Formats: sequence, structure tokens, C-alpha cells
Amino acid sequence: MTATDTSADLLAAARAWRDDDPDATTRGELDSLIGRFEAGSDEARDELADRFSGMLAFGTAGLRGALGAGPNRMNRSVVIRAAAGLVAYLLSEGDVGHDPLVVIGFDARYNSDVFARDTAAVVVAAGGRALLLPKPLPTPVLAFAIRHLGADAGVMVTASHNPPQDNGYKVYLGDGSQIVPPADAQIAAHIAAVPSVASVPLAAEGWETLGEGLVQAYVDAVVTVVDPDSPRDLHCVHTSLHGVGHGTVAAAFLQAGFELPTPVDEQAVPDPDFPTVAFPNPEETGAIDLALDQARTQRCDLVIANDPDADRCAAAVLDPALGDWRMLRGDEVGALLGAHIVNRGVRPGDVFACSIVSSRLLAAIAAAAGIRHEETLTGFKWISRVGGLRYGYEEALGYCVAPHLVRDKDGVSAALLLAELAATAKAQGRHLTDLLDDLALAHGVHATDSFSVRVSDLSQTEAVLRELRDARPTSVGGVAVTRVDDLSAGDGGLPPTEGLRYYLADQSRVIVRPSGTEPKVKVYLEVIEAVPAAGDLAGARTAAADRLAAIRAEFERLTALP
Repeated sequence: MTATDTSADLLAAARAWRDDDPDATTRGELDSLIGRFEAGSDEARDELADRFSGMLAFGTAGLRGALGAGPNRMNRSVVIRAAAGLVAYLLSEGDVGHDPLVVIGFDARYNSDVFARDTAAVVVAAGGRALLLPKPLPTPVLAFAIRHLGADAGVMVTASHNPPQDNGYKVYLGDGSQIVPPADAQIAAHIAAVPSVASVPLAAEGWETLGEGLVQAYVDAVVTVVDPDSPRDLHCVHTSLHGVGHGTVAAAFLQAGFELPTPVDEQAVPDPDFPTVAFPNPEETGAIDLALDQARTQRCDLVIANDPDADRCAAAVLDPALGDWRMLRGDEVGALLGAHIVNRGVRPGDVFACSIVSSRLLAAIAAAAGIRHEETLTGFKWISRVGGLRYGYEEALGYCVAPHLVRDKDGVSAALLLAELAATAKAQGRHLTDLLDDLALAHGVHATDSFSVRVSDLSQTEAVLRELRDARPTSVGGVAVTRVDDLSAGDGGLPPTEGLRYYLADQSRVIVRPSGTEPKVKVYLEVIEAVPAAGDLAGARTAAADRLAAIRAEFERLTALP
């Protein structure tokens, strides 16, 4: 095919999509790009080529991408096709039969409410029932509603902690869990079979908008994660990072008997521009600085932060060793909650689970408690499906503390349980850092770290992994590499997934994998250092930090972009 042919095909595809687009804004966007391309703009041609490089693909549980016109962006055309594919799946392959019931939630990002209504319109026109959540709400409210209302599927319009220009479309089936293979591929096939947006019937009305009773039912359920007789004396600062978690977290804390958390006012009201943060992700440096500043200037025992759709929960504490506030790592919170659940009481059939990139400390806690631990692929779509699950987490601040209520990560119930743990420790004259010391003395220091290699082109992630496969290191930081698992080949006993896992002779572990939601390669590090006695804890932590730094430096070099 010649360059002229390629340009002609690109223009034809762009015009056809534009003419089928039901949204005036994105039609105008394409019109402008087409006009600039026809006038000879290479920039416009490259932009069109990217937007028409393929249909936005299902990734972690659904769709996620930048807002804009074209098949490789989030827009009404893509959402209507996705909704039509989901309904077709439910009718033909989902074992649902006729009249599927779909519950639909949305956050406060740009167009989230529009995409939610479009989904409802598709469901109703196809003969199904659509239940729309009453307002922008946390993702765990939607996950709860699916089973609470007996729905056949659920859709949450959210891009979670992605940048402001993104939106997404998260799909759940009737068990309340995010979709996994083969359902994702089957839904994608039905989406691909939609000939045009114009061919998809849209109802003008007929869906039901749920009332506040659904939100109250969720709050009634999640407050049961805390013991009604446990201590409640706790002063919290809370930030929702311009997302939708503020009202639900406040209601849950009050109903559970805690003092109302003090909000970070600048971040308490939903704002799709996320004006006070570079990235609306508590993991990112600087994201919770306003909350930490507030904790330093007022009476505070604990800082809690949710990401914009409140399915993740971060925490910060005053660390005596630093003399200042610091954010706890996701693995630290994961271990603290796991140990708290053990102390509250577990049964022999209970199972703890975490993703392969999470710390091995939870496995040690489970073993000491005499219960089973399972390691899963990254993502709650896998964790939530573990049989007998009592508790699951992943290091990226996701915690499932009540799988019988929400079969997904839930930043609201996790915040409640963490507050109970902190209040219990406070009543004993202790802090969460003391509890971390207890875990280190019992199971060794499990020090973790991670970093990301951001890329502008997804092909660069493939190049990084290819380079690692071609030049396998035999030692890292002066320690021999004893085993390398190619996760894409199913090494290590897990279903195939892109990535590499390294084990070192001193029990250190490194995992390199592409992100499922963002254009970056993520590297996860863990070292384990034994603690012979309480007096050796500081030395063990120093040794672990030194080992961790050496491994990180080596892998920063190995994964550097050319």
C-alpha cells in the first residue's frame, strides 16, 4: 500500500466515524483534524493515525483511555458500542436469558454521567432493565449494588486515579467481580460486531434512577466491618483528592461511631480537573501533601486518602523515627489490615490473598495463623475470585476487607477498618508504627519499593521487556539471581501474563511488568531481613534499606529507555 493509499484510507475511516458520531463536540473535533490533514498538516495526520490505530481495547476490567473523538479514545460512540456488546454478550453467552438487569454507576469526571445514560439507553432499548445510581458515587457502591440488587451485570464509568483527560468503563458480571477471560474477549467480539453506532437502538427513557436508599444500604453494610465495641477515639484528616469519596466516607465514619474526619477542603468537592494535584493518585509524590500539611497543624492521629473513585485507600502516620508524617506503603497497610483481621478471628476455611507484586509478608501472617494464602495475578478481578476469600489486597492501595459485601477493592470499608485498628492501638498507648514493629519482629523486615518507567509509546514497554529477556542478569547488587520466571510463559504456576519475576539468593524478589491501565513499565522490589531480637530491629531495617537501594539502582539501569 502506498502512502497515498494509506492517507486516503485514513481519511475515509475518519469521515465515516465522524458521520456516525452522535455527539456534536467530537464530530467537530474530527472535522477540524480532517480539515487540517487535508491542508497538509503532518501533526493532524499523526493525530488521526493514532486515533484510528484500532478500537480502544479491553484492559483491566474494561475500557480506559483519553477522552476525544475516534475509536482509540473514550467517547459516546465507543461507549454505545461497548454497551451494545455487553448486552449482546448477556443475551447470547452470559447465561442470563432475556431482560438482563444492569446497574450503572459513574464518577464526576468529564462525560461520566453522559456515558452512564448512554449505557442505560442501550440496555433499555435492547429489552433489558437499567438501574442508574443517583449521583456520582464511589466504585465500591456500584460493586455492592450489583449483588444487593440481584443484577446480571454492572458498569462503572470511571478512570479511577488516571489523569484528568482520561475516562473509563469498568464492567462487572452478576457475581459482583470485574470481568476476566474469556468474558472480556467475548464481550470485545460482540463490540467488534457492531456495524455502526447508528445501528444501535437507544431508548429515550425507561431506565430507573435509584434513590439515596441504595447509598444508605451500602453504608449500613460496610459499617459492620468494625466491632461495635471497639474503641472510637480517633482524630482523622481525610482527602478525597477531588473525587467522589468525601460524602460516603463521612457518612460511614459517623454511622460507625467515629468522629467526623476533618476534610481537606481544597480537595473535598469533586472536580474533574483535579486542580491541586499533578496526578490524582495517592501513590504519586505530592498527591497528599495538603493532607499532611493539615495533619501537622492540628490534632490528628491518622491521615486517610482515597483516590477519585474511592476504591483505593492510603494512610499516613506520624513516624517517631522521622519525627514527621509519612505515607504508609500499600504493603504496610495490607499487612496491618491482615494482622488485624487475624486478631479479630479467622476460621480454618478462610483464605488470604494478594497479587504477585505485593509483599510476601501477608503469606507469613496467614501461615502463622494456620490459614491458606494464595498469590494471584495483578488486579482485583483475580483476587476477588479466590475461593474462601476472607481478605485480599494489592500493593497499589487496594484492599478487600469484606468480600461478602463488596467483591472488589473498597476504599471506604478499608478506611473504617484501618481507623478501628488505629483507635485500638491508641487506646493501648501505641501507634500503627508500633504494630509494624511487631510484624517485623515476628516475621522479619519485609521492605518493599517500586518505580515506574513512563513511556510515550506502548511499543517501548515491549522493548524494555525484550531487552531484559535477551540479557538476563546473573546477579543484582552483588547477589546471585537464582531463578527467573517468564510470566508470559506461565512460569511460576500462574496463568500467563506479561512480565518477568526474579528471585535472588538472599530471598530478594523483583517483578517487572507493564501497567494494565497506564503507559508505563512498573518494577516491584522486595527484600526480607531476619530480626534475631528486638534490639536488632533498627539494624535489620537499615540493612534491608541498603539492599533495596542496591537492587533498585541496578534495575533502574536495566530498564532505562534508550
